[in-house]
Amino acid sequence: MPTSYRTVDVNGASIFYREAGDAALPTILLLHGFPSSSHMYRDLIPLLAERYHAVAPDYPGSGYSEAAAGMPATFDALADVVAGFVEAIGLRRYALYLQDFGGPVGMRLALRHPERVSGLVVQNANAYEEGLSDILRHNIAQLKPGARTDADAQPLLDMILNPDGVRFMYETGARDPQHLNPDAWAHDLARLDVGDNRRIQEGLLRDYHSNVALYPAWQAWLRAAQVPALVAWGRGDPLFVEAGARAWQRDLPRAELHLLDTGHFALEEDAPRIAQLVLHFLDRLEREVA
Repeated sequence: MPTSYRTVDVNGASIFYREAGDAALPTILLLHGFPSSSHMYRDLIPLLAERYHAVAPDYPGSGYSEAAAGMPATFDALADVVAGFVEAIGLRRYALYLQDFGGPVGMRLALRHPERVSGLVVQNANAYEEGLSDILRHNIAQLKPGARTDADAQPLLDMILNPDGVRFMYETGARDPQHLNPDAWAHDLARLDVGDNRRIQEGLLRDYHSNVALYPAWQAWLRAAQVPALVAWGRGDPLFVEAGARAWQRDLPRAELHLLDTGHFALEEDAPRIAQLVLHFLDRLEREVA
């Protein structure tokens, strides 16, 4: 099933998205991580689209989307745009695929419209304190507003967003880093230097503490909703550690858990395996609805 590449205006932002599959089929909304874009789903989308409608937007500040002038670089603002995107293309019900930044964006979306969420696919998207690695805890603390002056924080931001920092997120924990496709991080790095993207990414890193503050609210919703969930987690992730994967089952005891021998961007090595898991999960959701 071929992938289409489209843009839609959302309150002054031009949002690029990838779409495949019949729109009459059940939808899976794929929310990407940092510093990637819908490009991270390039291998997964065709594998899902024979049986499902797959939609993957780029956030403002990522990929080919263009932010509205003066957009705040916060996760609340990202969630506002994604909520507007969902309305603009007419989605009324969907499973959410959450990866990295897709976790805080998707959980905000879920709490706004829980009736629309048919299920969660969680792939290295954290919602628990124990899922934060030591390096990530350090970075969040150092970048939190008030912790350091802008000038003092800039070297850390530069380190995270430079080529070595981006490759670190792809290669660390991967089974076979020599066989990773370098197009993945080359695409990320190329788009970081377009328009307002770097300012937005730096702002989101500074705002990450806001997600940790919302963990209790997200967990309370999970306990109450008992939404069906699949957790497929690269256990070598240097940012979100294995304990964070297991923690989802504390609030969703019926969630499927699969720990994969790969890293943060698990789709780079395990797209066929993850596609198989997701298709099995979505098929089960449809059987239960029927």
